[in-house]
Amino acid sequence: MYITTREKAIIELLVKTSGKHTVTSLANHLNVSVRTVHRDLIGVEKILHSFNLHLLRNIETGLKIEGKNENIFRLVQNVTTIIPIDQTPEEKKLLLLIALMQEEAFKIQALANELGVSNATLTTYLEELTEWLSSFNVTITRKRGVGVDLIGSESAKRKALASYFLLFFNEELIESLFLLENHKYAKELILHYFHPEYIVVIDRIVNTIFDRTQQRLADNDYIGLIVHIGITMQRVDASFFLEEDEGAIHNLTNEYNLINEICAELETAFSVAFTEQDIIYLAVILKGSKLQAVNVVPYDSLVLSKMVKSLIQDVSSQLHIDLTNDFSLYQGLLAHMEPSLYRIKQQMGLFNPLKEEIKQKYPILFLAVKNSVEQLFTEIDSIPDDEIAFIVLHFGSALVMREEKLSIQALVVCPTGIGTSKMLASRIKKEIIGIDHIDIKSIKEVHDQTNIKNYDLIISTVKLPSLNNGYLLVSPLLTEENILAIKSYLRNNLKKLTEKREYIPIPSTEVSPTGVASSGTIVELLSQLKAIQESIEAVLNNFRVYKMHHINNHEKVLAEMVITAQKEELLNSAIDVLTALRERERKGGLGIPGTGMGLFHCRDKNIHKLIFQISHLHEPILVKGMDGSDMYMKNLLLLLAPEELSVREQEIVSLISTSLIEDSEAIMIFSSSNEEVIRGKLENIFLHYLQTKIIKE
Repeated sequence: MYITTREKAIIELLVKTSGKHTVTSLANHLNVSVRTVHRDLIGVEKILHSFNLHLLRNIETGLKIEGKNENIFRLVQNVTTIIPIDQTPEEKKLLLLIALMQEEAFKIQALANELGVSNATLTTYLEELTEWLSSFNVTITRKRGVGVDLIGSESAKRKALASYFLLFFNEELIESLFLLENHKYAKELILHYFHPEYIVVIDRIVNTIFDRTQQRLADNDYIGLIVHIGITMQRVDASFFLEEDEGAIHNLTNEYNLINEICAELETAFSVAFTEQDIIYLAVILKGSKLQAVNVVPYDSLVLSKMVKSLIQDVSSQLHIDLTNDFSLYQGLLAHMEPSLYRIKQQMGLFNPLKEEIKQKYPILFLAVKNSVEQLFTEIDSIPDDEIAFIVLHFGSALVMREEKLSIQALVVCPTGIGTSKMLASRIKKEIIGIDHIDIKSIKEVHDQTNIKNYDLIISTVKLPSLNNGYLLVSPLLTEENILAIKSYLRNNLKKLTEKREYIPIPSTEVSPTGVASSGTIVELLSQLKAIQESIEAVLNNFRVYKMHHINNHEKVLAEMVITAQKEELLNSAIDVLTALRERERKGGLGIPGTGMGLFHCRDKNIHKLIFQISHLHEPILVKGMDGSDMYMKNLLLLLAPEELSVREQEIVSLISTSLIEDSEAIMIFSSSNEEVIRGKLENIFLHYLQTKIIKE
């Protein structure tokens, strides 16, 4: 019988104080969370069942072990004599990784003794860990007479250790933070590695600084940042330093400043000195996190915006649904994709705990998204399924899906016997997610093609001349190659599978008994229409094209445009607005690569209405592009918006920015300096938006 220390403690408490303890009181007594106790009780119940006992849960009287006295006596005898085994294989491998991170060669026997395992088990752990570490460019070497050693760059080792914590011990990390915040954590190391006094201060400082700057991280990314900072502190403490070529702060200004501030406070709190490379390393980690709230996504990520729109369009096409006008989906994907692509390019790795559940629940949508992402983001060699699953969730949210209503109807033709046919059908269902219904027919039945026209997929173990190429030929034992062939067929034929079916039933608008939409809906709709009208009118009424023949500095061009806007009472305090524009420029280049245009923009409390204006320059000016490279700008585009924007107003802002590089014609028009032509283009953009988005809705 295997039992953990907590399971043993719970059983002993329940035996001694039967009916006195609740889940909450157990959590308080054991100094863990309620969630952990619930998880441990699953193991406790399994142990009780082996003694013909069961756990009685009563809201009023608490938890109680029920069964014959002799069985309870046998349980007590066994529990008191058994030695708890707390460490799972993942925990043993974590201890192994932590030991190897000390950068000294260990003898096999010494490592085995330290972990409390046999040499054979240690060898297995080393092989599994070696395979896992390969994706981080870290290797484990074993040399006779020298021992076991960990080889790789310092940054690769830090990323590997952090990823191992986040992949296998995410819940434990969250629980540890919760206990630290409530002053309940014991003095020992967290997960055999982190010093609690470091983590509690890191958590407090990161929280304070992010609150002050009004920025936030998604929960998983927040935990990830804490882990990376904790590892960095302890590695610096132990004199393990990053290589000099860690990188520059190119396109990391905002993240670098935040990390620099966090590190400065940590240096004050502890006797630790972060290097410049440490700050850059952590800034890269932060850059790969979901830092911004969805509603403050900058609309200058024009190339990415265009790709996100193409992604929505392509997935819509595959599934025969129209999500192209879903601005919330566009916003969410835009906010997610920038850090996501950065993570992939930096080989930072990501763990999505919901991946398998998402693949099980939305198999068709998963395939559609995977197809589209791989076709559109060709500059990336491989996008992991963990990232795909997060993107699927955005589409799932847009479809308000509880479950996929589309199921694949398959037919199996197998003349070798009913038993074989059923076994093959069963294996197909198990191996291929999304195939919900499988019929079995004989070769004779297949010859009558009226019987098979409604099947999406026909799988046969023998050649079927009557069908030509309209089926997949597989082995009765269903080999790995067969499974891959079926999956490939489904991916390549999604449009065909979905074209005659409604993928998701669209909920009808709630109406009153008289058949008229409720007054609340009408008021909301009128409010939205008013916001759209005012936004479009503001853009068109305030649109100007200036020709700056006398200025060769883009800051002076901006100053002249903003001061003019103040004179026209479109904004207050030109100085504050110019400061906001400078702050935005410091965060990253604003030149649009390959266009000769630059999009300078900000949202500020001093701006009254939406303003879109263009200055055509006599001579090109050198500015930083959105891709980080220097470029020459001949047209300065200014897009200003009030600090508070409704969703519809955000749509208008996004519409303008993404239309700038919609195609080569749009680029030519917006860089033409012809005010009449550009105004006509804006009017067409807004007219198309009203016809496809508003009137359609």
